[in-house]
Amino acid sequence: MQKRLQGARPAATPVIESGLPPAARRHQVILGIDPSLRGTGYGIIRLARPHPEVLAQGAVHCPPAWEHSRCLAKIAATLRDLLRQHHPSVCVVEGLFYAQNLQTALILGEARGACLVAVAEADVDIYEIAPRKVKQAIVGYGAAQKLAVAKMVQRLLALAEPPEPDAADALALALTHAQEHGRYSLTPPKRV
Repeated sequence: MQKRLQGARPAATPVIESGLPPAARRHQVILGIDPSLRGTGYGIIRLARPHPEVLAQGAVHCPPAWEHSRCLAKIAATLRDLLRQHHPSVCVVEGLFYAQNLQTALILGEARGACLVAVAEADVDIYEIAPRKVKQAIVGYGAAQKLAVAKMVQRLLALAEPPEPDAADALALALTHAQEHGRYSLTPPKRV
């Protein structure tokens, strides 16, 4: 009590020390992935108090001149490196949306496949969350714009500046997964 009165503030403590359910305690480091052929976003967070800590964020950018196979190889290699470096216990991938353009849907599926293979090779549990559910959880509106998501991710993670759009979406996925596992849910997350 004396420490509180004197204004001493405790350092950030891992969430594992709090009273979260066992499922939440298992998922201390979460990898979020927003797949795309030319800009796959990734974000890795560690659950801590007072707010989650960002371990890595960014996007795998591939020039338009590169053929698809080269982009897919770069995506998989980058994710393998991140997995080796940060050892996430769970991965969350953006759920499929139904594109009006069949060609776009196929290309997105290829990028998603490269991501899933890299993560599955590391024997990490993979979940998917629908884009609208992520926006609803982070911004409070299922049709929110990318800028609104980036600004809210910046605020929730206490970042100095908003992350780039692809990384913001990936971090939002990780945060949403942490929220879903931090409470009792009637609908379990979809496992891939």
